[in-house]
Amino acid sequence: MTLAPDAVRTMFDRIAPVYDVMNHVMTVGLDVRWRRLAAQAVVVPGDAVLDGACGTGDLALAALKAGAGRVTGLDFSERMLERARRKSTQIEWVHGDLLALPFSDGSFDAATVGFGVRNVADLEDSLAELRRVLRPGGRLAILEITRPRGILRPFFSLWFDRIVPLLGKVLPGGSAYTYLPASVKRFPDAEALAELMRAHGFRDVRFRLLGGSIVALHTGVAE
Repeated sequence: MTLAPDAVRTMFDRIAPVYDVMNHVMTVGLDVRWRRLAAQAVVVPGDAVLDGACGTGDLALAALKAGAGRVTGLDFSERMLERARRKSTQIEWVHGDLLALPFSDGSFDAATVGFGVRNVADLEDSLAELRRVLRPGGRLAILEITRPRGILRPFFSLWFDRIVPLLGKVLPGGSAYTYLPASVKRFPDAEALAELMRAHGFRDVRFRLLGGSIVALHTGVAE
């Protein structure tokens, strides 16, 4: 199931009130640690940092806590940004699209995207845009759900394919979480995403599997 951009925007507008709660429930609270690790992997004190597809702003806040000198959070859902703005006045919150970032070339020292690239209409174009707004030597971290592997795979399949959509249905707007399993299945696996990053101007690309392999943290350096 692939949704058109307007449909994805509408979906995220609708789930904004339950987004934080569902993230914590789906990950048993581990998403807080994962965001902290993503920020710490690429943010150097004083950096200008972009958090793309920022949602309600938790990864942008993690970048600020990691020592960033200036943080910009961007999302195409105004309802998500409304909630992000309530969390911090130190961060610049911008309405915009990962496929057409409203920033000049080389504007940032680091960029992060947490659970966002899976939902863009064109993954490769989003990687190219992230590379464009990073200075040479700038660092990118992508935190994303990936296809589980190993002995825990059956458990994760049950959790994401069956239990999470049921949990979503009991919350206002949460029925959109029926989209989650399909979006993960069509998204490139960790190795393929690493190759795409290399093909779009990033070197020293590596990834780390987290949460028993359900999440991957990719990092790379802009060439």
